[in-house]
Amino acid sequence: MKKIKLESVFNEFTLMGIAILGAFYLGEYWEGIAVILFYLIGEWLQHKAIHKARSNIKTLLDVRPETATVVYNNKYKITTPDQVQPGETIEIKAGEKVPLDGVLLEDSASFNTAALTGESVPRTLYRQEEVLAGMIASDKVVRIKVNKPYDQSALAHILTLVQNAAERKAPAELFIRRFARVYTPIVTGLAILVVMLPYLYAMIQPEFIFIFDDWFYRALVFLVISCPCALVVSIPLGYFGGIGAASHKGILFKGGNYLDAITRINTVVFDKTGTLTQGVFSVRTISAAEGVSQKELLQLIASIESFSNHPIARAIVKYAEEQSIPLYLSLKITEIAGYGIKAITEGKEVYVGNTRLLSKYGISFPCETGNLTETIVLCAMENKYLGHISLADTLKPDAIQAIRELKDLNIDNIQLLSGDKQTIVSNLADNIGVAQAFGDLLPEGKVAHLEQLKANAENRVAFVGDGINDTPALALCDVGIAMGSLGSDAAIETADVVIQTDQPSKVAEAIKIGKQTHRIVWQNISMAFGVKLLVLLLGAGGMATMWEAIFADAGVALLAIFNAMRIQKYK
Repeated sequence: MKKIKLESVFNEFTLMGIAILGAFYLGEYWEGIAVILFYLIGEWLQHKAIHKARSNIKTLLDVRPETATVVYNNKYKITTPDQVQPGETIEIKAGEKVPLDGVLLEDSASFNTAALTGESVPRTLYRQEEVLAGMIASDKVVRIKVNKPYDQSALAHILTLVQNAAERKAPAELFIRRFARVYTPIVTGLAILVVMLPYLYAMIQPEFIFIFDDWFYRALVFLVISCPCALVVSIPLGYFGGIGAASHKGILFKGGNYLDAITRINTVVFDKTGTLTQGVFSVRTISAAEGVSQKELLQLIASIESFSNHPIARAIVKYAEEQSIPLYLSLKITEIAGYGIKAITEGKEVYVGNTRLLSKYGISFPCETGNLTETIVLCAMENKYLGHISLADTLKPDAIQAIRELKDLNIDNIQLLSGDKQTIVSNLADNIGVAQAFGDLLPEGKVAHLEQLKANAENRVAFVGDGINDTPALALCDVGIAMGSLGSDAAIETADVVIQTDQPSKVAEAIKIGKQTHRIVWQNISMAFGVKLLVLLLGAGGMATMWEAIFADAGVALLAIFNAMRIQKYK
């Protein structure tokens, strides 16, 4: 009665209620009790299945630390994570969870990242590397300097994504909800007709003997088997199970609708730096122009790059620190997306960035720099070229595997987009087996390329990226996939799917989980409709009893639940 009052007069409880009361009216008490009993067994199994589906997601919820130990002049204060401010130092004992994002102050330390990324192997981090909330200190006491408030931490973002995922319904879920609202009153009306039509026929044909209890019993059988429990229960459970199975693998779907959408993808476009490559650059060479020392060039470039969070900038700054080179602090900085940085120091204009930046301001530079297969950062002052620094990035260990697995899924249209030089991008594409690679792209160039792809209605595009400059592309495509560890907050917020392990091979795994979920959901729908239609016809014709209807309905519901639980066993 509560369900009927809160939700709708026409739902599965109405159908069961009429059937139970009707069975009691006919004196078929055991059959009425059986309807209740089998429904309760089904409810218990449903809750058990949901509990299993939530168990993987619960590992994320369990990593929320309740306290943080803040260090003040070697004195300790235990407080809640939301009370800790950026810049403060916290201490984490071995086996404890890290409560907030920060940078490591120890030379090195090992962390268990399984709850965040699904990785079973501990990760070793080094001084000044970022430690994320939810990691567990493995081998010793460590201290980190907090750089984000708790509500902006990686863990808080993950929890929000997972908790909101169930609210975004897949098309099949939305269809079943709409269908059930129409289906139930139609079935109730048909059950009434099962009684009324023979009665009216008996009035026209006196030789036809109408027995109310017989036809009323047939109507009750019709109502029992028409109950949409299997559909209402198993379909949302299937998608919830898919989200849980993906979470266990370090893949966060922001809703069941994206589990469906990813199954239709036939074109995958990758960003390069931080997505297919590790995004960890190392300085290889410093080439200074005549009259400029390498130390002066490095000092100038590192001082300007210290105002940027780009992986290339961080690599240059780190290298300068290792060389004990002091940095200029009094600089006026203007960042030009896709080009580099324009700075003013001592009244002089300095440009640090790619070849496009110098070309934009009409500054000449050696033409051979455009043919280098390494990433380079050029520098000019007052329209005079000062030199460049070359850096190297390395492929992620599973980058080649990622492309191969996508091709195994019959996704042959795989493309690579990057702001790097075409020579670098083409060289990388050849190494990993990507036929189409496009370099020298500004953020708007990536968007234009994706718009061109989407102009063809046959292309259903997924874009995989990590940087803030990838945000427009992530928002534009059919499914946006962000790298969750290296990725920027903006990219993670915009994306539909977040890969916590930063492994590009997880893109293919996400598609496989989506396909398995989609397949099982539609198996449940087909099975439920097929069995119900058959028994509905048999019941209306008097060839099926209430017991048979009960067992058929319960059997379909239980099979649907167990089928949905198979998603949790995804390997």
